[in-house]
Amino acid sequence: MGGMRRRVAHLPLHGGQAPAWLFGRMHRLAGSIVQLIVTDYGSAEMLTRLADPFWFQAFGCVLGFDWHSSGLTTVTCGAMKEAYKRLGDDLGIRVAGGKGGVSRKTPQEIMTVGDKTGVDADRLVYASKMSAKVDSAAVQDGYELYHHNFFFDDQGRWCVVQQGMCDASSYARRYHWLETALPEASEDHAVPRELQRVQSFVCEPHNAILAQALTGEQLMLNLVAAESAESRAGSVEVTRMHPDAFLREAEAAPSLFMPAHHPVLPKDVNPRWLARTLRGVYEDPPGDFEGLLAMKGIGAKTVRSLALIAELVYGKTASRRDPATFSFAHGGKDGFPFPVDRELYDRNIELLAGAVRRAKASPTEKDDALRRLARYAQ
Repeated sequence: MGGMRRRVAHLPLHGGQAPAWLFGRMHRLAGSIVQLIVTDYGSAEMLTRLADPFWFQAFGCVLGFDWHSSGLTTVTCGAMKEAYKRLGDDLGIRVAGGKGGVSRKTPQEIMTVGDKTGVDADRLVYASKMSAKVDSAAVQDGYELYHHNFFFDDQGRWCVVQQGMCDASSYARRYHWLETALPEASEDHAVPRELQRVQSFVCEPHNAILAQALTGEQLMLNLVAAESAESRAGSVEVTRMHPDAFLREAEAAPSLFMPAHHPVLPKDVNPRWLARTLRGVYEDPPGDFEGLLAMKGIGAKTVRSLALIAELVYGKTASRRDPATFSFAHGGKDGFPFPVDRELYDRNIELLAGAVRRAKASPTEKDDALRRLARYAQ
């Protein structure tokens, strides 16, 4: 994340829904802000901002939702989705996915846009599925995904905002992905930050992760860390072992699955079940770890098992490093969690205020938006 300071933010899980009186305003304001940014700076800049946890958190606050709760993610994305339903092409970017069962409709929603616009929908569907697969199977941090939103434009540029929950701690963790070129710097627009693009789905792919700090390393298995490269290669090597030979070795040495330093239990790794899974993989072996992860039926338990076997058989150790990049929004007026970054805030207000003045929204809506921005600046 370049020179950004890392800050810790806690996102407690909150139940309930945004009241209708608030959500109705949220999606209207969200739609106007998105339209204006796309008009002034282009769709690539809008995607870049959504992939920035600093900006996304501020966006949710400006819309009026709880700054510190898990609901900020789901409700802000929901407001974006509702704005897209209302405005369609005029929004400037496309919005797919959502919370729970709605997230499973993401591929079809992308394909529908592809049929309409000619954008390479197959590539985008693959990006959507792989980003979800990585954060559910290759990054095992104790958080289970329950929310996935995929934002993209008609040039095929995209970003992902998805969130997982940890029932044990009652906290949430948000994952940001970005695949789009940054806008070129100009006299009117100086690129304000350095953001990472997805160069590989399986090696340091995240733009950032907003999260509660883990209290220990024992829960972490990070197979997309750069230092996990040998473990990824070792996991693929295990899939090339004949399943019958694998089963004989596994049953002859049951302690293979119970090393003291790794939280793998017998219920998590059943050698016969794993051998059946590997049989199909063995007949059509993947070329690399990304190919393995993309295969149907390869989930968190299989990935964890293969990483453990690669560690014990080949000596290829997987990273236990937490991949989270801690960050937050503009801060708070009372100095919690940190004092307001006035320079950043003033720049955003200037951009949005100037854009709102040029909006096609009614005078009342413009005034409401400016008053809300002013309140957050004080």
